[in-house]
Amino acid sequence: MGLFSFFGSKGCASDYSTDVVTYSNDKQIKFTFFKHASFSITYGDKFEQHHIYIDPVAEYAKYPQLPKADAVLITHSHYDHFDRAAVEDVTTKKSAIICDKTTAESLDGDAIVMTPGMQAQLDGGIIIEAVAAYNTSEGHTDFHPKAREDNGYIIRFEGLSIYVAGDTEPTEEMLALKDIDIAFLPVNQPYTMTVDQAVEAIKAIKPRIFYPYHYGEVDEKTDIERLKRELEGITDVRVFPME
Repeated sequence: MGLFSFFGSKGCASDYSTDVVTYSNDKQIKFTFFKHASFSITYGDKFEQHHIYIDPVAEYAKYPQLPKADAVLITHSHYDHFDRAAVEDVTTKKSAIICDKTTAESLDGDAIVMTPGMQAQLDGGIIIEAVAAYNTSEGHTDFHPKAREDNGYIIRFEGLSIYVAGDTEPTEEMLALKDIDIAFLPVNQPYTMTVDQAVEAIKAIKPRIFYPYHYGEVDEKTDIERLKRELEGITDVRVFPME
């Protein structure tokens, strides 16, 4: 990560919050935050931009009005992560759709199916790595069982690595990750991480930037302020409306 330096800017594009990160010789990447676990990644230059969508769900964004996807990544089949209508709204025949094996059953064979540990290469030299996503706490393992093989993803290109964890608690696979520049971790109970678990994971992964996501829509509210305090001086915690 020697070539890596960050300069973030926060703004609003259309109806959605955005964050721009500058890295490696003044290249920029933009994150557009829709809601919950749905966001997009935009990269390229003013002449040609590319778009990756994560877990699109129709009620979270006006997908028909958004730029078409170069790729869509779906972590698992739960309703707040996978919506076939939203996928169809944002894709063309040229779009790559990457998903877990359970979601693939609803996509009629039109997707690249990945299980944890697999890699896929997309146009432009982008490498997608699937990382196991599952619950580990007693009484919670039925929410996201390891045997179902849900995915998190690492997106690697141009010397940049972005980890999108999906619905998970800290796992041995996650805690062993290295060279992660930007991490998206879910922080809501009882389905994903506690604040303490997120702190544990970030201290192990050591990303330069951490975006908490998937942290709302449950009765037990996530203490985002404590999360920020616990990670002060460890990583750059950037909070956007991803309830």
